[in-house]
Amino acid sequence: MAETPQTPEIPYEQARDELISVVQKLEVGGTSLDESIALWERGEVLAGICQQWLDGARSRLAAAAGLDAEDATDD
Repeated sequence: MAETPQTPEIPYEQARDELISVVQKLEVGGTSLDESIALWERGEVLAGICQQWLDGARSRLAAAAGLDAEDATDD
């Protein structure tokens, strides 16, 4: 049986905004190594959530256009 994609736990816009904040904090610096690592790890999670949302949107658009999901990702 095909696995149904899981909906991310937070909306795209919230994940994107938090990711922007994380990146800004890392760029400014002034955090300890532990804080920087925690920010980086959170950023990775947020980037993954954003990617899930974007992949889902791409699949929905492909389906609406009558294309396979693979066809929609060909560049």
